[in-house]
Amino acid sequence: MNIKVIALGKIKEKFLKEGIDEFLKRLTPYTSLEIIEIPALEIKDENLTGRILEEEGQKILAHVKPQSFLITMEIKGKMFSSEEFAQKIEELTNTGISEIIFVIGSSHGISPTVSARANLKMSMSKMTFLHQFARLILVEQIYRAFKIIRGETYHK
Repeated sequence: MNIKVIALGKIKEKFLKEGIDEFLKRLTPYTSLEIIEIPALEIKDENLTGRILEEEGQKILAHVKPQSFLITMEIKGKMFSSEEFAQKIEELTNTGISEIIFVIGSSHGISPTVSARANLKMSMSKMTFLHQFARLILVEQIYRAFKIIRGETYHK
Protein backbone atom coordinates (compact mmCIF):
# COMPACT_ATOMS: atom_id res chain seq x y z
CA MET A 1 0.00 0.00 0.00
CA ASN A 2 1.33 3.39 -1.02
CA ILE A 3 -0.04 6.43 0.73
CA LYS A 4 0.41 10.04 -0.29
CA VAL A 5 -0.61 13.19 1.52
CA ILE A 6 -0.96 16.14 -0.81
CA ALA A 7 -0.98 19.35 1.17
CA LEU A 8 -1.08 22.98 0.21
CA GLY A 9 1.60 25.11 1.80
CA LYS A 10 4.80 24.39 3.67
CA ILE A 11 5.18 23.51 7.32
CA LYS A 12 7.14 26.36 8.90
CA GLU A 13 7.08 25.45 12.57
CA LYS A 14 9.97 23.24 13.65
CA PHE A 15 7.91 21.35 16.24
CA LEU A 16 5.34 20.34 13.61
CA LYS A 17 8.05 19.21 11.17
CA GLU A 18 9.64 17.12 13.91
CA GLY A 19 6.30 15.52 14.83
CA ILE A 20 5.50 14.68 11.21
CA ASP A 21 9.00 13.29 10.65
CA GLU A 22 8.66 11.11 13.76
CA PHE A 23 5.45 9.51 12.52
CA LEU A 24 6.85 9.09 9.00
CA LYS A 25 9.75 7.18 10.56
CA ARG A 26 7.39 5.04 12.66
CA LEU A 27 5.32 4.22 9.56
CA THR A 28 8.26 2.75 7.64
CA PRO A 29 7.63 -0.89 8.66
CA TYR A 30 3.96 -0.64 7.66
CA THR A 31 3.64 1.41 4.50
CA SER A 32 5.24 3.89 2.17
CA LEU A 33 3.99 7.41 2.91
CA GLU A 34 5.00 10.40 0.82
CA ILE A 35 4.08 14.00 1.52
CA ILE A 36 3.72 16.22 -1.52
CA GLU A 37 3.69 19.93 -0.77
CA ILE A 38 2.08 22.23 -3.30
CA PRO A 39 2.64 25.95 -2.83
CA ALA A 40 -0.57 27.64 -1.75
CA LEU A 41 -1.43 30.58 -3.96
CA GLU A 42 -1.93 33.87 -2.18
CA ILE A 43 -5.41 35.31 -2.50
CA LYS A 44 -5.20 39.09 -2.58
CA ASP A 45 -8.71 39.59 -3.92
CA GLU A 46 -11.49 37.48 -2.37
CA ASN A 47 -13.34 37.64 -5.72
CA LEU A 48 -10.58 35.44 -7.16
CA THR A 49 -10.86 32.66 -4.55
CA GLY A 50 -12.73 30.27 -6.86
CA ARG A 51 -10.23 30.69 -9.68
CA ILE A 52 -7.25 30.23 -7.37
CA LEU A 53 -8.80 27.12 -5.79
CA GLU A 54 -9.22 25.67 -9.29
CA GLU A 55 -5.57 26.44 -10.13
CA GLU A 56 -4.50 24.67 -6.94
CA GLY A 57 -6.91 21.86 -7.78
CA GLN A 58 -5.27 21.25 -11.16
CA LYS A 59 -1.87 21.00 -9.44
CA ILE A 60 -3.32 18.49 -6.96
CA LEU A 61 -4.99 16.37 -9.64
CA ALA A 62 -1.72 16.18 -11.59
CA HIS A 63 -0.53 13.82 -8.80
CA VAL A 64 -3.64 11.62 -8.84
CA LYS A 65 -3.81 8.51 -11.04
CA PRO A 66 -7.18 7.27 -12.27
CA GLN A 67 -6.93 4.16 -10.06
CA SER A 68 -5.87 6.09 -6.92
CA PHE A 69 -8.36 6.18 -4.05
CA LEU A 70 -8.70 9.88 -3.26
CA ILE A 71 -9.71 11.07 0.20
CA THR A 72 -10.25 14.79 0.66
CA MET A 73 -10.19 16.36 4.08
CA GLU A 74 -13.33 18.50 4.21
CA ILE A 75 -15.36 20.16 6.95
CA LYS A 76 -18.55 18.38 5.89
CA GLY A 77 -16.85 15.03 5.32
CA LYS A 78 -17.52 11.75 7.12
CA MET A 79 -16.05 11.44 10.60
CA PHE A 80 -14.40 8.21 11.73
CA SER A 81 -13.20 6.92 15.06
CA SER A 82 -9.60 5.67 14.98
CA GLU A 83 -10.88 2.10 14.83
CA GLU A 84 -13.27 2.88 11.96
CA PHE A 85 -10.48 4.67 10.09
CA ALA A 86 -8.22 1.63 10.51
CA GLN A 87 -11.03 -0.60 9.26
CA LYS A 88 -11.45 1.62 6.18
CA ILE A 89 -7.73 1.45 5.35
CA GLU A 90 -7.75 -2.32 5.82
CA GLU A 91 -10.85 -2.64 3.62
CA LEU A 92 -9.18 -0.60 0.85
CA THR A 93 -6.06 -2.75 1.08
CA ASN A 94 -8.10 -5.96 0.92
CA THR A 95 -10.04 -4.78 -2.15
CA GLY A 96 -6.85 -4.27 -4.15
CA ILE A 97 -6.43 -0.51 -3.85
CA SER A 98 -2.69 0.07 -4.16
CA GLU A 99 -2.60 3.83 -3.57
CA ILE A 100 -4.51 6.07 -1.18
CA ILE A 101 -4.11 9.81 -1.56
CA PHE A 102 -5.22 12.24 1.15
CA VAL A 103 -5.66 15.90 0.23
CA ILE A 104 -5.42 18.70 2.78
CA GLY A 105 -6.46 22.01 1.24
CA SER A 106 -5.44 25.51 2.12
CA SER A 107 -7.22 27.74 4.63
CA HIS A 108 -9.63 28.55 1.76
CA GLY A 109 -10.56 24.90 1.27
CA ILE A 110 -10.37 22.53 -1.69
CA SER A 111 -11.45 23.15 -5.26
CA PRO A 112 -14.85 21.76 -6.26
CA THR A 113 -13.08 19.78 -9.01
CA VAL A 114 -10.90 17.93 -6.49
CA SER A 115 -13.86 17.42 -4.16
CA ALA A 116 -15.88 15.96 -7.03
CA ARG A 117 -13.04 13.50 -7.85
CA ALA A 118 -12.86 12.29 -4.24
CA ASN A 119 -13.80 8.71 -3.51
CA LEU A 120 -14.31 9.72 0.12
CA LYS A 121 -14.70 13.06 1.86
CA MET A 122 -13.41 12.87 5.41
CA SER A 123 -13.50 15.23 8.37
CA MET A 124 -11.14 14.98 11.33
CA SER A 125 -13.46 16.63 13.80
CA LYS A 126 -16.24 19.12 14.28
CA MET A 127 -13.46 21.40 15.45
CA THR A 128 -11.41 23.46 13.02
CA PHE A 129 -7.63 22.94 12.88
CA LEU A 130 -4.91 24.88 11.13
CA HIS A 131 -4.11 22.93 7.98
CA GLN A 132 -0.53 22.55 9.24
CA PHE A 133 -1.81 20.84 12.39
CA ALA A 134 -4.14 18.74 10.26
CA ARG A 135 -1.13 17.25 8.49
CA LEU A 136 0.42 16.12 11.78
CA ILE A 137 -2.89 14.74 13.06
CA LEU A 138 -3.52 12.87 9.80
CA VAL A 139 -0.06 11.26 9.72
CA GLU A 140 -0.45 10.23 13.37
CA GLN A 141 -3.88 8.70 12.66
CA ILE A 142 -2.51 6.77 9.69
CA TYR A 143 0.20 5.38 11.98
CA ARG A 144 -2.40 4.55 14.63
CA ALA A 145 -4.54 2.81 11.98
CA PHE A 146 -1.70 0.48 11.03
CA LYS A 147 -1.04 -0.33 14.69
CA ILE A 148 -4.74 -1.18 15.11
CA ILE A 149 -4.81 -3.27 11.90
CA ARG A 150 -1.82 -5.31 13.12
CA GLY A 151 -3.28 -5.72 16.60
CA GLU A 152 -0.27 -3.98 18.13
CA THR A 153 -0.46 -1.87 21.25
CA TYR A 154 -0.52 1.89 21.01
CA HIS A 155 -1.64 4.28 23.70
CA LYS A 156 -5.34 5.11 23.74
